[in-house]
Order: sequence, then C-alpha cells, then structure tokens
Amino acid sequence: MAGEFALIDKYFTRPTPSAVLGPGDDCALLQPTPGRQLAVTTDMLVAGTHFLPDTNPRNLGWKALAVNLSDLAAMGATPRWVTLAGALPAVDEAWIAAFADGFFACAREYGVDVIGGDTTKGPLNVCITALGEVEPGRALRRDGAQVGDQIWVSGRPGLAALGLAHLQGKVALPEPWPRLCVAALEKPRPRVALGQALLGIASAAIDVSDGLLADLGHICERSGCAAAIKLVQLPHLPKGETYDADLRRIALECQVAGGDDYELCFTAPGALSLDIARIAARLELPLWHIGEIVAGPAGEVTVYDPDAQPVSFDRHGYDHFVA
Repeated sequence: MAGEFALIDKYFTRPTPSAVLGPGDDCALLQPTPGRQLAVTTDMLVAGTHFLPDTNPRNLGWKALAVNLSDLAAMGATPRWVTLAGALPAVDEAWIAAFADGFFACAREYGVDVIGGDTTKGPLNVCITALGEVEPGRALRRDGAQVGDQIWVSGRPGLAALGLAHLQGKVALPEPWPRLCVAALEKPRPRVALGQALLGIASAAIDVSDGLLADLGHICERSGCAAAIKLVQLPHLPKGETYDADLRRIALECQVAGGDDYELCFTAPGALSLDIARIAARLELPLWHIGEIVAGPAGEVTVYDPDAQPVSFDRHGYDHFVA
C-alpha cells in the first residue's frame, strides 16, 4: 500500500510554471502580478453534507475545485493558484486516481496551478484554498448594490438541487431532466469569464451556493437594502414531458432555495442592461433580469407573483446548523 507522500507524488504533484516554488517544500513561493491584489477563498466539502458518498470521484474532483473558483468568479478575479487538503478513510488508489483526474481537468481548463496541500486519514472530506488576482479597486463585492439597480442571475438556478432530489429518490424527473440536473449538481461550471466581464458593470455580485434568495439576501444585507423578485422573470426550467403540479412546486423551491448551483447573482444599474445583454451573447450564457433592489429592511428579499402578491417560502437557502 502506498504511503502518504508516495500518493502525493504520484497523483497530485504536477508542474507549477506560475509559482516560484511549488509542492515539495514547507511552503509554496508565489510572485503576484505587480499592481494586482490577491483574492483568497477557502471551501470545504464533506461527504454526506456536500456530496453523496458514492459520487463519481472524477466528478467530485472537478466539483471540489470548481466551487472554489466560483468564489473567485464572484469577485471578478482571475484564478491563479490552489492548495488541496483532504482526509481519506483508507487508501483506494483507483478512487484517488479518478479524483485527481477530475481535479486537474478543472485546473487545466481554468488555468490554475496546484501549489501544495496536505493529506490525512479520517472521514472523507476535501478542503481547497484558491487564490486569484484582481486590479485594485475593481473587485466585485457584496456591498455595492443601490436602490433601483436591476437584479440578474446567470444560467438556471435550481437544476443542482433537483439533481440531488432525483438521486435521493425524493422526486421522479421526466426526461431530459435527470441528465441535465445531475450534471449541474456534479459538474458545475464556475462563471469565471462572466465575473471578469462584469468588472465595471455590476454594482454587487455573489455566487449562488446556498440558494438564490439566501445569497441575494447577503448582497442586500451588506448593501443596506432589500430586493423584490418577480416570479415570472425567474429563469425557465428545462423543457421536457408534461410535469404535474407537485413537481412544479418542488422545482420552484429548488430554484429559489436549493443552492449548489454556482451561478452568479449580481446587480447593475438599469442603464447598463444593453451591456449585460451583449455579455450574455458573447459568452453564450443566459442572463436573466429577475427583479430590482428596493428600499427596505437590510437583507429582506420578497418574491411577487404575477398579481404583485408576495409569495412565501418555508426557507430561503441552506444553513449547515439549521437545516
């Protein structure tokens, strides 16, 4: 059986051309681009909480990195470097090889170098720190939304939560939903290009990890304002066979509170809506105007039906210590 350092050397040590010194020493050495600020984020994925224990390890490797790059995307930062730490209950080289394959596939696609990390024995979990760069004063933040700004979201939030419900046997999805939803859950696409395109356009931004309403609420809380969402302006769900009222209700709950989507929710002045439409066309990514920032209690998010009546939901998103 391979030991800890042999596993690291075999599966996780790759060339790191952007680092002064990569894996193999007590620390990595980095030289940030002159005149750029560093954006740093850390996320942990725990088996049974963030992913099902039988998740395909290659998909898990991709997702573990993608969710961290999504945080950099939400700031408009350019991804540069990542560290990887993980606990494994036992050495399963086939599992490790597949995980590393997915992890480095994501790293290659988004141009990041893996500069170090750690391994230990314990319950399965993965913790990644990602570092990116952004011009001083240009980073997208949560505290810049203004009353009157439009609220936008990318992609189709809700697919990942529907995919999880499908895998757990809580809902039966008609074709082609299972493939689309499980793919959204297990292989999210961090919106790095979108975040960079929104520099100088978005007044505030966040990635949708815990649920659309919850994460939009974080923007509103930090910006000292409220939000009004129009139900009819939410992204369309995938086309498929006729589905019943129960599935429509579940799909809506997943859309507003499901989380795990890693789309970007952002605000921008209405005068820039044409610029946003051009970004959507250039990136071939749907961007949806779903509401407005309004005066009101900081952090309050209200959803309105077509008759302008508020719609209540049992929850707005995921909370590890409340769910």
